[in-house]
Amino acid sequence: MLEFKFDTQLLIEGHDLDEDAITQYITDHFKGDCLLAVGDDELIKIHFHTNEPWLILEYGASLGEIYDIVVENMERQEQGLHG
Repeated sequence: MLEFKFDTQLLIEGHDLDEDAITQYITDHFKGDCLLAVGDDELIKIHFHTNEPWLILEYGASLGEIYDIVVENMERQEQGLHG
């Protein structure tokens, strides 16, 4: 059984985005692991394993427009099912 079952990925398009600040905020405020926040001041890609993907989506939406959203259930994938 996985500790964090949802692989959550999204793009955030905005202005004055700071990947270091986003990484720190997610680390400080959300439970999860395998965090990647990479990009530049106009586009950031987030990858994060969590049990509450909606919180990451809400946070991303507070920073700019979110799109290319993927939320996969990794427990189902482990069982050979569609995630």
